[in-house]
Amino acid sequence: MSFYDFLFGGLSGMVATSCIQPLDTLKVRIQLVGEAGVKGQSSSPFSLARSIYGAEGIKGFYKGIDSALFRQATYSTARLGLYKYLYNKRTEQKGSVSFKEKAIISLFAGFVGSLIGNPSDLVLVRFQSDSTLPAHLKRNYKHVFDAFGRIVKEEGLYTLWRGSTPTILRAMSMNLGMLVTFDEVKERLDKVREKKNMTSTKIISSFVAGIACSLLSLPFDNAKTKLQKMVKNPDGSMPYKNIGDVIIKSVKKEGFLGLWIGYGTYYVRVGNHAMIALLTQDFLQMNYNPNRK
Repeated sequence: MSFYDFLFGGLSGMVATSCIQPLDTLKVRIQLVGEAGVKGQSSSPFSLARSIYGAEGIKGFYKGIDSALFRQATYSTARLGLYKYLYNKRTEQKGSVSFKEKAIISLFAGFVGSLIGNPSDLVLVRFQSDSTLPAHLKRNYKHVFDAFGRIVKEEGLYTLWRGSTPTILRAMSMNLGMLVTFDEVKERLDKVREKKNMTSTKIISSFVAGIACSLLSLPFDNAKTKLQKMVKNPDGSMPYKNIGDVIIKSVKKEGFLGLWIGYGTYYVRVGNHAMIALLTQDFLQMNYNPNRK
């Protein structure tokens, strides 16, 4: 198994996250505004950005950056590294990889990566949503490892995998849209242009991949955010039972298109993250992988 496939997968995810973290924070806040359903409260990204900056300053946009980077070190290492490794392996065996094989590989890699990355993903959502909670419900985690320790101690080990079903579905849909689209578009453009590894081809392919993965994954990301940040109701019950309950209640409260609330911000966040991660991974593979043929 190639060490470099996994190393470059994790590094590309961390580079992309370092650039996109403020937009991710904004995306989470928009989803929570939709859930709260407070009359007159704007879900405009510009309005919320001013609100975050006014209340918390620049640091407010980078809440949970340590858990975000930790998440990429686990999640992206697994999902991007595993896809690249299996893709390369299949290419060596057959000379090419069919669309169906790409889809299967991407879904499998997304499934494995989401299981590994869910704990740090849950912590990240809590960091980003903490300031939206009433004072008596704020968790005030000091850092990512403090969060892990307190969650296990106060809520039990399995809480780290709360929201894992939408996380798995999100990761699988994101991998499918991002990785399969990138490779398919790139391969088809290479044939049309009769030239491989053109920079413009890679940029176009990563741009299309960003559109595809954001459209497919946003409903699951929305559900995941709500499940992972939820706190008990006054009667001790939880707001949501499972992903199906989240989706049904969200549609009732926000309408069907509410599942795609904040799509503009989400696309800017996810689309750009996909582009940066894909282009970074491709650059590292092309220039620093000694096993590349």
